[in-house]
Amino acid sequence: MEVARFDDAADFLAEAEPLLLADEARHNLILGIAGTIRDSPDHYPTCDLWLVRDEGEVAAAALRTPPYNLILAAPRSGDALAVLARGIAADLPGVVGAEPEAVGFADLWSQQTGRRARTNMRQGIYALEQVQLLSAVPGSARVATADDRELALRGWIDFGEEVLHEGGPGRDRAEATLDHRLSSPSAGILLWEDGGEPVSFAAWGGPTPNGIRIGPVYTPPELRGRGYATALSAELSQRLLDGRLFEGGRRFCFLYTDLANPTSNAIYERIGYQRVAESAEIVFG
Repeated sequence: MEVARFDDAADFLAEAEPLLLADEARHNLILGIAGTIRDSPDHYPTCDLWLVRDEGEVAAAALRTPPYNLILAAPRSGDALAVLARGIAADLPGVVGAEPEAVGFADLWSQQTGRRARTNMRQGIYALEQVQLLSAVPGSARVATADDRELALRGWIDFGEEVLHEGGPGRDRAEATLDHRLSSPSAGILLWEDGGEPVSFAAWGGPTPNGIRIGPVYTPPELRGRGYATALSAELSQRLLDGRLFEGGRRFCFLYTDLANPTSNAIYERIGYQRVAESAEIVFG
């Protein structure tokens, strides 16, 4: 086996897709980020992409957009995962991937670097093909525009500080991510309004060959319990499936939920999302 490092996301995807599309839902994050790097190369200042080849067949894949964690695909074998870990010459802050591969990589990384691994967050990876009918909720949805930037930015930062276990990405990175969502033809933000006032927002982006990822979804604490996020997530999922927000529509919608938050998991399951895998964010001390 050998490790190959790529600078070009298009070349990486052309070779990695047979491995990744064998389980598109499980790999929606790495597929979506690699596609964004390919289609919007200025969005991430730097990136690193790795493949492990086993007699010409791709047996493992990973990418990183510093300063963020490594994003890991499911390897074809434990040997391929070990070769990948040995072949990454970088100071990794952590790894994100489905279980058990994320745990396996973290164990290997700890052995070869002496750094202790700690699970920071566990998430459910969900996929949806059909939206379930829900009870009516007051209000309606509209696509956010540049005029909504400050409103959406406050929600984006609040989401990071509340939901992400070590805080959000910081204002500068949040602004860059938000501006990409508001300007990209393959990403955006949908707002739910009640009485003419925005009460919840949900973003989408990171398309894969057959799907697209939803998130974050955020309602301010004082407005929760009224069904806004549920109605908005259902509406956004339906619009993505039927092509009103993404040309040609999508077969799947994907999202991640914090497994420590049973409320959010139950909300998405009512909409029609089904858990396809569990993911771990593991940080290195």
